[in-house]
Amino acid sequence: MDRTHVKMNRRDVLRAAALVAATRVAGAVDQFDLAAEERGRILKAADQYLSEQPVTVTAASSPRSAGGPHDFFSEGDYWWPDPKNPDGPYIQRDGMSNPDNFVEHRRAMIRLSLIVPALAAAWKITKQRKYSDHAARHLRAWFIDDATHMNPNLLYAQAIKGKFTGRGTGIIDTLHLVEVARAASRVGLPAAELAGVKKWFASYTEWMNTHPYGISERDALNNHGTCWVTQVAAFAELTGDAKLTSYCRDRFMTVLIPNQEAADGSFPQELKRTKPYGYSLFNLDAMAIIAQTLGLWKWQMPDGRGMAKAMEYMYPYMLDKKKWPLAPDVMYYDQWPVRQPSLIFGGLALGKPEYVALWRRLNADPTVEEVLRNWPVRQPLLWV
Repeated sequence: MDRTHVKMNRRDVLRAAALVAATRVAGAVDQFDLAAEERGRILKAADQYLSEQPVTVTAASSPRSAGGPHDFFSEGDYWWPDPKNPDGPYIQRDGMSNPDNFVEHRRAMIRLSLIVPALAAAWKITKQRKYSDHAARHLRAWFIDDATHMNPNLLYAQAIKGKFTGRGTGIIDTLHLVEVARAASRVGLPAAELAGVKKWFASYTEWMNTHPYGISERDALNNHGTCWVTQVAAFAELTGDAKLTSYCRDRFMTVLIPNQEAADGSFPQELKRTKPYGYSLFNLDAMAIIAQTLGLWKWQMPDGRGMAKAMEYMYPYMLDKKKWPLAPDVMYYDQWPVRQPSLIFGGLALGKPEYVALWRRLNADPTVEEVLRNWPVRQPLLWV
C-alpha cells in the first residue's frame, strides 16, 4: 500500500475529526453561547485597557501632512521613493508596504478600535461601570473634546509625496471606526456624550456622501467600494439614519454583489491583486459586516450570488490554505487566516456549525500590525 496515500488520508481524517469535536463542544449553532466562549478573552483585554490613556491624532504629526493638528493623516501603503529621483514623487510597488511612511494616526485609530470595543464587550458581560466609564473617556477624547478631537473628514489620508495631499482611497482607513461606532451605542454612555459621538459620526457620514473623495470611494469597483458601504451602514445604524441604511441595503443588493461577486462566489477584482488571498478575506469580511448590520445573510440574487455563495467559495481555503489555487500573497501570506468575522457571523446566520468550529480554532488575538489593519471586527459579541 502507498504510505503517502495513507498519510494524506489520515491527515484529512484528523482534520475532520477536530472540526466535529469542536462543533460538538460548541453545540448546535442556534445554541452556541458566544458570551461564554469569549468571556475570559474579553475581560483579560478589558482589564488591561483600563490603564490605557486616550491617544488621538493630536498626539503625533508629520511634516508631510497638509492638514492641521486635528486632521487624520496617512500615506499610501505601496508608494516608495523613486531610486532614479530620490527627492521626487513617490512611485508605486503594489502589495509592498513602505515601512517609512507615516502611520502614527492609523496606529492610534487601530488602538482605539481595540480598546473601546473590548471595554464595551466587558460592559455587556458584567455591567460594571468601570468599563463603560473608561470607554467614554476614549470616545470623548476622539470625538468631543476640543483639545484632542479628530476632524470629521479624511482630507489628508493616503497621501502620496509629490502627487496628492490626500485621496479618496484614504477613506478605507476609517474602517476601524466601524466597531467603535457599534461599541459606542452599546456601552452605556451618558446621553449627552452619546449625542456628541453621534454628532461626529453624522458629520463624517455626510462628508463621505458629499465630498468628491467620498463619492469616488463609494463608486470604486473593489474592496474600497465595499468598505464605503460597510462604514456608512455602521455609522447610520449608530445615528439612526434610516435613509442611509436603506441606501446601503440597496447598494449591497444592486451594486456590490452584482458587480464584485462571480458565479462561483469569488471576488475577481481581489484575485487580481498581488495579495489575492488576503484581499479576498478582507473583502469577504467587509461584506460580512454589511450583511450582519443590515440582515442580508440569506438574501441572494436569482442566480444564487450572495453571502452564502461567497462563504462557500472561501471557506475551503480558510480551512486548508494549501488548497489555495493561486500564487501566495507577496507579503503576510503566512499570517492569515485569523478569527475572520465572516466565519462567526456566517456560521450563526446560515446555520453552518463548521464555520463556527473553524472560527474557534483560529487566532483570536493576532499582533501583526498588517493583520490588525485588515481585520476590523475583534469583538463579535457586540454584533450578535
